[in-house]
Amino acid sequence: MHPVLFRIGAVLIPSYGAVAAAGVLLALMLAVHNARKLHVDPNRIWNLCIVMLFIALFGSRLLLVIVNWTVLRNHPLWMLNLAMIHHPLLAGIGVLIALAVAVVYARVNHLPYRAIADVLAAPAALGVAFEQIGALLAGSGYGTGTHMPWAIVYTDPLAARWSDAPLGIPVHPVQAYAGLCFFAVAVGLQFWLPRRRQVGDLAGLFLMATGVVMYVTEFWRDPIGRGALFNGMLKAPQAAGIALVIMGALLLLERQSQRIALPTAPQDPLPFTTNEQAHG
Repeated sequence: MHPVLFRIGAVLIPSYGAVAAAGVLLALMLAVHNARKLHVDPNRIWNLCIVMLFIALFGSRLLLVIVNWTVLRNHPLWMLNLAMIHHPLLAGIGVLIALAVAVVYARVNHLPYRAIADVLAAPAALGVAFEQIGALLAGSGYGTGTHMPWAIVYTDPLAARWSDAPLGIPVHPVQAYAGLCFFAVAVGLQFWLPRRRQVGDLAGLFLMATGVVMYVTEFWRDPIGRGALFNGMLKAPQAAGIALVIMGALLLLERQSQRIALPTAPQDPLPFTTNEQAHG
């Protein structure tokens, strides 16, 4: 595929970073739009997303430096290449850091957790969809070998250097499978946004859908570096997918305190219950 989108002289513009950045921008705009729809302060949502993004990126790259410090100490110029390295584990760590930041930010600013999660559900799915398309171009999280007519072949040495993609071997475009699924999830969540019955419904649906997509698409991802559990019966991302499905199901449980309150007057629409406003 094409790990480099284009070149400006000696400067390389990586496809992964460019596509992921486009996804982030679209996700930010959708998050602000959803915040207005659900009567959550869009400025705080924007600030939250920016903080989550930068701290997640900084934290994941800092961890990469710490893990490889022995090598980087002897070859300090290699640090310039850290931004080009793509690995599913880094993405997972970035997500965990972003979630921790979101919890702290919401607590400090007295924002309702479930309402924020609903605002960010569809944008998160959209962002992941673009990230997977970027991974497809870069070779990150590549698929297993196949002879299907839609198989892809990586030939650029940079795909192997930055993402450990195999060269010259037809593989499943599993990142495209996941990307299309997440696009569908984003559209579905956006459609369901005005139809949710209780606060947290969109977040629960997002977690369950993400878990299912992660579990199923792992069957077509190369197992190297994915982690084997229970004597190889499960990969680590599949176990994480099962956990996400359970978490999403718990969010979808009926709770009277989280039911969407019907507006008492046209000028007073309530996106979440008085109880949640009081307790965050």
